[in-house]
Amino acid sequence: MGRIRLGSILYLEADMKPSPEPGAGLDLSIEGMTCASCVKRVENALSAVPGVRAASVNLATERAHVAFQPAGDVTADALVAAVAKAGYGARALVRDEDETARQAQAREAEARRLGRRFALALLLTLPVFFLEMGGHIFPGLHHSLNMYVGTARLWLLQWGLTTLVLAGPGRDFFLKGGAALARGGPDMNSLVAVGAGSAWLYSAVATFAPQWLPEDARHVYFEAAAVIVTLILLGRLLEARAKGRTGAAIARLASLQPRQARVLRGQDTVDVPIESVRAGDVVRIRPGEKIPVDGKVLDGTSFIDESMITGEPIPVEKRAGDAVTGGTLNTQGTLTVQVTHTGADTALARIARMVQDAQGAKLPIQSLVDRITYRFVPAIMAVAAVTFFAWLAFGPQPALPQALVHAVAVLIVACPCAMGLATPMSIMVGTGRAAEMGVLFRQGDALQSLRDVKTVAFDKTGTLTLGKPAMTDMAMAPGFRREDVLAWTASVQAASEHPIASAIVAAARTAGLATSPVGDFLAIAGAGVRGDVGGHRLLVGGERLMREHGIDAGTLAGMADDWARAGKTAIYVAVDGTAAAVMAVEDPIRETSAAAIAALREAGVRTVMITGDNRHTARAVATVLGIDDVRAEVLPEGKVEAVRALREQAGGHGGAAKSGAKAERPLLAFVGDGINDAPALAAADVGIAIGTGTDVAIDAASVVLMAGDPAGVPRAMAISRATLANIRQNLFWAFIYNVALIPLAAGLLALFHGPSLSPVFAAAAMALSSLFVVGNALRLRAFDARGQGALPRAGRARAGDRGAELPSGAKTS
Repeated sequence: MGRIRLGSILYLEADMKPSPEPGAGLDLSIEGMTCASCVKRVENALSAVPGVRAASVNLATERAHVAFQPAGDVTADALVAAVAKAGYGARALVRDEDETARQAQAREAEARRLGRRFALALLLTLPVFFLEMGGHIFPGLHHSLNMYVGTARLWLLQWGLTTLVLAGPGRDFFLKGGAALARGGPDMNSLVAVGAGSAWLYSAVATFAPQWLPEDARHVYFEAAAVIVTLILLGRLLEARAKGRTGAAIARLASLQPRQARVLRGQDTVDVPIESVRAGDVVRIRPGEKIPVDGKVLDGTSFIDESMITGEPIPVEKRAGDAVTGGTLNTQGTLTVQVTHTGADTALARIARMVQDAQGAKLPIQSLVDRITYRFVPAIMAVAAVTFFAWLAFGPQPALPQALVHAVAVLIVACPCAMGLATPMSIMVGTGRAAEMGVLFRQGDALQSLRDVKTVAFDKTGTLTLGKPAMTDMAMAPGFRREDVLAWTASVQAASEHPIASAIVAAARTAGLATSPVGDFLAIAGAGVRGDVGGHRLLVGGERLMREHGIDAGTLAGMADDWARAGKTAIYVAVDGTAAAVMAVEDPIRETSAAAIAALREAGVRTVMITGDNRHTARAVATVLGIDDVRAEVLPEGKVEAVRALREQAGGHGGAAKSGAKAERPLLAFVGDGINDAPALAAADVGIAIGTGTDVAIDAASVVLMAGDPAGVPRAMAISRATLANIRQNLFWAFIYNVALIPLAAGLLALFHGPSLSPVFAAAAMALSSLFVVGNALRLRAFDARGQGALPRAGRARAGDRGAELPSGAKTS
């Protein structure tokens, strides 16, 4: 499977997110949803299509993801038809680089349409409000209007203006709300239509057939009907504009890529549109210019600012052979780069898709909210009916107008818009902010699971260390020459892709030693290698491998123990069944590892290191970093068992977080980067992949740290906790608005001479509830992990330690 490198930082599969196809899944853009009850109805409609395994709809992103049966024959047309039958619009989304722009344009067009509707409604409503309510503010005005114009004419004028409001800007409420009522699934539009329509109908009867009403019940409420529609349109307009801001992270990612590239044509350079650039082209980037596409440096040296993708401020040095990422900034020298990926295949485009997927995810807590709000609208209509008849039966005279006013207020104040937006809006902003901080949530539910993590287990090499070991020492047994043994060992290790093998080969090359052909080569998983060189049988590996083959290390063992206590890895070399040498290989600890561990401990998180390295080396590294527990000399297949054992220590059964159930125990996260870490990443409650790791590890993880730095772990946990706290705040206030105001709207306090809530103020409160939720979610855009107990941004390690692409084979533990 193809692989690219994000600068020298993030590896992603070239086809990590393929376009949906039958038998896999499909994304749809949904139109016409207004509240959380709409979400459940669209999900039910999609789930009812034969062959659909599951459907998930997000109100904030207005998208649906449909999973098919493995052998299903579900078509996009069938899904679109099912959504249309439920009363909503839908179209299939195509995963390409223009989809984000299309969605942004659609949202802008909807905001403009709402703006026009609101402006017209406001223009028509102001005279109605002034004619009816102005008299209460200025009594003299009321008497003057009645004297010179007449009550009948005033009511007729209000009827005409209000009818225009309801039939024009408010038409959608009645068309969609009426259709939903006819299907037996009332939604927010139904509440508005019934509320405003009831006020208009009652007032029309009082205007044109007053004899149908008792004399003391002849009042009009045209202003209530008009103001309800106008205020709700204002709320939707502000909400639509705010939703556009929640997608700012995606928009910024999309804007990073230049629109033109300077392509070499022979000896000349030609500026061409970015859409015309193809893989294999050669482009030239001058100082101060953005790199247009992903590629590999052919010539030149420079420092690249990758902060827009990784969140790390220090530029990284790039030389010939290094990979560069589209959208990053060339700060110094001129680079000649061969294009490797363009368009939707670039790292930037795939990062944007990953952020979109996370933003569209539905957390377990949202499923509960959807189930509640699905029943909420019918329940509110029942409460409004009870309110109406209770006032009619027991209220003071005139009872009919009071019954109508309070029933309409209940219908309007209880619209569940805010409840439906509470969770998805926070997810959209939180995951976007996380991406800006260098944390990618590949699976949305990890955002919730990470909050409950109390134990973090780390792989060592490549995770807590740089993954670029170097040979520092070599001790010989009597009768062997250093040059011979090092050359033989390098020859055997040259066939291995292990980082320690690379360190030994590099040491031989530095010493000017040549490698020889190897016969009967065998890589022993998690232990070492074997091979025949120059007529000798070599066995290279750790102490356990020597014991298994009955080789006595002799005096070399003492030296190896001393090195291990100093945090170095001891590698034994046996020649023809006799211990010949021991080498010390040291992998530098990342500059930010100790601070990351300290930040986790300060947050009350237990840290564990799981490694296949020697127990002395592992304990030395753990002591330096302050890690609580060490599981050393663990074979690759043993990492999953180690993760499971740690989860059992935490209590309960595994998989609660993955199944979507509320966590009833502390969860465990595993942080790794190698192929041999992939099973453990998948087995943990939350798998966190270091961005410099292999594709397999990244694909198995639910969170990716783009900067390849353990500092991202406390940052990810901080943004997770902040986002979940924001969701709880939103849900609390949404329920307060929707539930606490119902008794006030129903007039329970008025029965005891207390205050009541008029339909006008009910509409204002309902609109404000949605705006509060959206505004509170937008606060996450300013979230700074440094102020939340997470790790401050530390300086990057030496640029030279990050330049080369890692091998595709198994990594060290």
